[in-house]
Amino acid sequence: MVKLVLPLDSVAADLGTVGGKGASLARLLRAGLPVPGGFHVTTEAYRVFVSAFRDEIDPSDPVRTTAVFARHDVPARIADEILSAYRTLRADVPVAVRSSATAEDLPEMSFAGQQDSYLNVRGDVLLDAVKRCWASLWNARAVAYRERHGVSHHDVALAVVVQELVYADAAGILFTANPVSGAGEETVINASWGLGGAVAGGRVTPDTMVVSGGTVTRASTGDKTLMTVRVPGGTEDRPVPDDLRRQPVLNEAQALELAALGARVQQLYGVPMDVEWARRDGAFVILQARPITCLKPRVEVWNDSLKGEYLWTRGNFGEAIPDVMTPITWSFVRLFIHHAMSESAQPGVDLVGNIGGRCYMNLSPVYSVAAVFRAKRWLDAVEDVFGRIPPGLDVPKVKLLRWKAVKSGVRMAIRARRNVRRNVKGLRAFLATARQRCEDLHPRIAAARSGPELADLYQREIEPHLVTASRMLEAANRQGGRILVFTRDRLRRTMGESDAEAMLTGANASGELASLGLLIGLTRLAHGEITRDEFVRTYGHRGPHEFEVSIPRPGEDPGWIDAQLAGLRELRTDAETLLARQDRAREDAWARFAQRYPRKEARTRERVRRWNDVVRDRERVRSEIIRAFWVLRAFVLRAGELTGHGDDVFYLRLEELLDLLRGNPAGLERVPVRRATHEQYAALPPYPALIVGRFDPVRWAAEPDRRADLYDARGAAVPVSDTVSGFPGAPGVVEGIARVISVPEQGDRLQPGEILVTTLINVGWTPMFPRAAAVVTDMGAPLSHASIVARELGIPAVVGTGNATRRLRDGDRVRVDGARGTVELLTGDPAPTGDQPRTGDSAQVPPARNAPAPYSGRR
Repeated sequence: MVKLVLPLDSVAADLGTVGGKGASLARLLRAGLPVPGGFHVTTEAYRVFVSAFRDEIDPSDPVRTTAVFARHDVPARIADEILSAYRTLRADVPVAVRSSATAEDLPEMSFAGQQDSYLNVRGDVLLDAVKRCWASLWNARAVAYRERHGVSHHDVALAVVVQELVYADAAGILFTANPVSGAGEETVINASWGLGGAVAGGRVTPDTMVVSGGTVTRASTGDKTLMTVRVPGGTEDRPVPDDLRRQPVLNEAQALELAALGARVQQLYGVPMDVEWARRDGAFVILQARPITCLKPRVEVWNDSLKGEYLWTRGNFGEAIPDVMTPITWSFVRLFIHHAMSESAQPGVDLVGNIGGRCYMNLSPVYSVAAVFRAKRWLDAVEDVFGRIPPGLDVPKVKLLRWKAVKSGVRMAIRARRNVRRNVKGLRAFLATARQRCEDLHPRIAAARSGPELADLYQREIEPHLVTASRMLEAANRQGGRILVFTRDRLRRTMGESDAEAMLTGANASGELASLGLLIGLTRLAHGEITRDEFVRTYGHRGPHEFEVSIPRPGEDPGWIDAQLAGLRELRTDAETLLARQDRAREDAWARFAQRYPRKEARTRERVRRWNDVVRDRERVRSEIIRAFWVLRAFVLRAGELTGHGDDVFYLRLEELLDLLRGNPAGLERVPVRRATHEQYAALPPYPALIVGRFDPVRWAAEPDRRADLYDARGAAVPVSDTVSGFPGAPGVVEGIARVISVPEQGDRLQPGEILVTTLINVGWTPMFPRAAAVVTDMGAPLSHASIVARELGIPAVVGTGNATRRLRDGDRVRVDGARGTVELLTGDPAPTGDQPRTGDSAQVPPARNAPAPYSGRR
């Protein structure tokens, strides 16, 4: 026969019989933990009581349901057992009467505070308090909570816990893990005077103490204005005496004792716990314990900015790798950078870092070396690649002794030049075989039948190919020496901005420029010149998220290809037309050069040919590196299949993944924490293009006046620009409607003839270029992807503005001057609607040519 009343420590006190709170208290008491005595009124007693009027219970009308409960008396058999159990306690003892639902204090749902409890209850009033607890199962809070969590009203019942009331002089709540940070090694204690009602109800600011490693690591004393005290017939809040308001409730020894009690509770349950406690005559008792349901996942700190006061930039790297990286991607990126940038391997200061999951380069060492050698022109070259440093910004320097800098610099330069010479010799052979090698690796990865076999394949063939590709990129970048920077400067001084940029185009003319490959491939596919399989094999590795191995490539996503083809069909001017138009502009510019400097044409054409060869080689090797990263993605996916851990493997570091493939799963312990860390960082807005000093991405994102161009931890006041200006990316003047787009997945919002305004641009954005009348970016430099592609297509561009996406609103009418590097906000007509040709929304304004300067090339 099912019991109507049970002793508090009864072994029969399970969830279905006494509810969540009652079952927890019984478990604590049986484990020998200090819990006030009492008894349970079981769920069977509730069911017997409501059986006479269950049909009258209406979840949608709590007031009416409460009245129904009030009209009915507790059946005599139930009343007798309740009062009999009460008499076994001390005579006329005041008790706490607390609801305990069958869907309460669960690991995923606490139901805390949804039903009612009553304190300081005595004698025959106990029966009425029990009945009111039963009725509270149907109050508005409890009904709404169940509906929000999908709990059926018909599946719940309510037990009641009756316990001796503790004459507490202090009470509070203890969390065996930090509920804010998720730190499992921290116990957080809230404490206030009196009973626990004011703390649990949030009506008082309690003391807070944090215990970790057997010591109190932090403590703050709250201004405890209220305390819950006993009064005849119940409790009430009263002011705290002045001499107690700012006095700590617990000393350090008591906090440690309480934390030890909490540790026993967590050990019993095996999960972090929320424990209500009280202190009586110097002794602690537990009033309630439930799993912490709102515990924030523990996170790691991915933040190399904490290593010192340096200047970090997202320029160049941030454009190529725009995403918050998973740990496995960061492992591969570090390997790539180590071999693509010889100087990054130097001991001391890191040249490349991970800040909140995003890739940054440390410019402080570069500026420091330039200062030692007084090489200002180095810095001009750095800005052409990584973007402009705001005027007035004091770049933190790395302390270098001059002779050490000279010695280190010379040694580094000799080694780099030797490596480059060796690798340049193999560049053509690499480019001729790289694609086929990747195509051969894909089926071999899929054919791996065991973890060790796949790990061996990685170390024997996959990683060596990535290393070779990375070294070839360094060779391709350096083979032209200063030609990428200084050829452009000479032409600009000689012919002015517009003609210089036109003369430098043509990298796509004598062999496909890989930066344009995705766009040209889509165009050829749209025209039926290649099949979809041919497109996937040749171009399917390129996309907006091409370094992040957890994200599918366009070649894996037919829907992405279909969407791009649909966008191309809307165009009246496709990529081939734009390239042909730019060919004519280039030849016209060369004709003007030949007319002015007939004796210099051949030499200058040779210099520009070398410029284009360097650009083309660099972009081809970059493309092959991305193809290698597609192989890495296939490797990681196969590792997830063979080990049975699916996408968990994206949150392992490379060495941990290889260990897992060989049977050591130790790294998997960190996966939940790293997944939570990645989710936290990925939810934040993109970080500033420039960071000086120690930077907290989470705190920065919460600041309403945060800047997207610069963060300076020193508080230095580099003024915010009221204008939008940057590098001249590609010449031309256009007026039109600004379309501010944050991610390439929003590309369908850009209508033909509008001006694309965004944070950064990489290969994945190029399918939008034929629709854009002009391009404006926050990040970028003259040698960035946006500049190169815009120049080849003849689309005006201003890059590296730092503030375009903050200053310009979607739908603003603006004038873009690509030669001057300015963007002007106009007033006048609102943005037109509908599909317009390139020159419909935007007016092409004839550019004002710069007056040519005397020819400055060497004779």
